Amino acid sequence: MYLVTGATGNVGTEVVAALAGTGQRVRALVRGPREIPGAEAVVGDLNRPDTLADALAGVDGLFLLPGYQNMADTLALAAGAGVQRVVLLSGGSAASGDLTNAVARYMLESERAVRDSGLAWTFVRSGAFMSNALRWRPQLAAGDVVRVPFPTVRAAAVDPYDIAAVVARALLDDGHDGRIHSVTGPQALLPEEQVAVLAEGLGRDLSCVGLTNAEARAEMEASMPVEYVDAFFSFYVDGTLDESRVLPTVQEVTGRAPRTFEQWVRDHADAFS
Repeated sequence: MYLVTGATGNVGTEVVAALAGTGQRVRALVRGPREIPGAEAVVGDLNRPDTLADALAGVDGLFLLPGYQNMADTLALAAGAGVQRVVLLSGGSAASGDLTNAVARYMLESERAVRDSGLAWTFVRSGAFMSNALRWRPQLAAGDVVRVPFPTVRAAAVDPYDIAAVVARALLDDGHDGRIHSVTGPQALLPEEQVAVLAEGLGRDLSCVGLTNAEARAEMEASMPVEYVDAFFSFYVDGTLDESRVLPTVQEVTGRAPRTFEQWVRDHADAFS
């Protein structure tokens, strides 16, 4: 039995599908009653370890998201329930070791809790998700102009499908314990290049407009804490995080090439309609 946390998110949904597709019994952690295709849904909250007993019962492997409260307590409960292996979704910024950066810090603190748990572990460190393009949906509903922050920054964004494929192999196969798998997509694209691919896939005449740093900061501060805005400006303006590197990890772990952004757009075009 495998427990997938964040089972309704971009990566968690794909992890459920990847595990269920190999015939595994899958349990999905959800915050309220709902149906999860391919899995048994169990209600619980990662911020409240006391709600997780039912979800952890009989579980051999755990897919865990970072950044939750009381993670050490959750991991202690998992060990006590007989969990043998945990795969943590982390981020590329954890490689910096920079505890002054709010985003890197919660990744690093999550990794430390997992390392200290005594469980066999694997970290899957991802850069930008291709599914981040879904944040453009409100703009596309309003017109054909996509306004983007950090327009000169290239990213080898990865399909959550490929992240999940690596997670599944780390949960199911031997040889991944104590390893860090850093995953990327196959191409480093500028935002305007992503918008061009999206335009082709949707059959629309889209244009991309880059925000100034001041405009980007104002928009971001309207929707997230300042310390996280500062973290992203550190990454993409100061250059402390390079997400343009294309890594062979997906190919090495899964035996196939990672999906392109064109493939992601083709598979998710309906989400933009």
